[in-house]
Amino acid sequence: MDFPFSAIYNNVKNNCKGGKNMRKLYIDNIRWITVVLVVLYHVIYMFNGIETFGVIGPFSDVQYQDAFQYIVYPWFMLLFVISGMSARYELEHRSEKEFIKKRTGKLLVPSTLGLLVFWWILGYYNLLISGGLEEMAAVPKPVLFIIMAVSGIGPLWYIQMLWIFSVLLVWIRRVEKDRLWKLGEKADVPFLVLFAIVIWGAAQILNTPMVVVYRFGIYGAGFFVGYFVLSHDEVMDRLEKCWLPLTVCAVILAAAFTVLYWGRPYAEHSVLDTPLCSLFAWIAVIAALAFMKKWGDISNTLTRWMAAKSWGLYLFHYLFIAMTAYYLTMYTKLPAVLLYLFVAAAGFAGAYLAYEIIRRIPVLRWTVCGIGGKKK
Repeated sequence: MDFPFSAIYNNVKNNCKGGKNMRKLYIDNIRWITVVLVVLYHVIYMFNGIETFGVIGPFSDVQYQDAFQYIVYPWFMLLFVISGMSARYELEHRSEKEFIKKRTGKLLVPSTLGLLVFWWILGYYNLLISGGLEEMAAVPKPVLFIIMAVSGIGPLWYIQMLWIFSVLLVWIRRVEKDRLWKLGEKADVPFLVLFAIVIWGAAQILNTPMVVVYRFGIYGAGFFVGYFVLSHDEVMDRLEKCWLPLTVCAVILAAAFTVLYWGRPYAEHSVLDTPLCSLFAWIAVIAALAFMKKWGDISNTLTRWMAAKSWGLYLFHYLFIAMTAYYLTMYTKLPAVLLYLFVAAAGFAGAYLAYEIIRRIPVLRWTVCGIGGKKK
């Protein structure tokens, strides 16, 4: 199956010494583990007391489970970094034209055309939860549909940005002609750590004014560092040797960030653009890469299944989280623990089921899931 997180599940790189195609198993595993964390994050987020717009809201004034959001949200940019790495691997055996064609079908189509075909349903529930649907009762139906479609972007913002970075990458490759990429091979661990300064600087620029998730500066920096620097086996070998100190530093920074910014809006620029947030985000990213390079380069039945299904989980999970959270809080009086459990179960099970159904339906498999050609 084609996996669309930048590598389109083809993160295969030619081994110069042995002449064999060597799969980067740790990258596959980073992807699906991160997607699982994204799902759990959205379950907590739906009932959080920090970022309350467009969600059900908190159960009490103080919710210590909200700390999970502070711990994971800043370094979700890891997906952009490994997407940049995987783009390099893919472009070694695929032409630039094929690369862009593949990404347009996988990334751009579901996040644009798919909004009108299917994802307006998520927009409907987003408006329902936020109360916007009642406020728009007098809005003409065609206009309301467009609003619902735009509101249904949800997690698809990531693949929208990834498509833009992929297009920019092809243009940059034609200009730099691998000179910059070859220079990236010399990067050592101290250099990678100091790159946190660049990450902080990138966090200050190219941010959209209203929609905070479109942070083109920092996410673009992560993507291109992944392509030009971290895609080198030699660089990753150096990083792997420092997995323990980097992991310890990431844990310390996670604790410091959570304590110092507790109660403040972690997903707003007042927190996201701070030096501590950028340092934590970057150290956590390279620590995750080092840790997984050391311990996560494995393959078994579970890891292969999770990797193969992660695209569907990423696409559909938030729809079922929103639907289940809305109906359970509207029509039941379940305790918080059961709400978390049922909403999480719906996020996973609903996503897997919807993906298995929709990827088998002509037209929908392309417009919603970005899967071209006939089902095999």
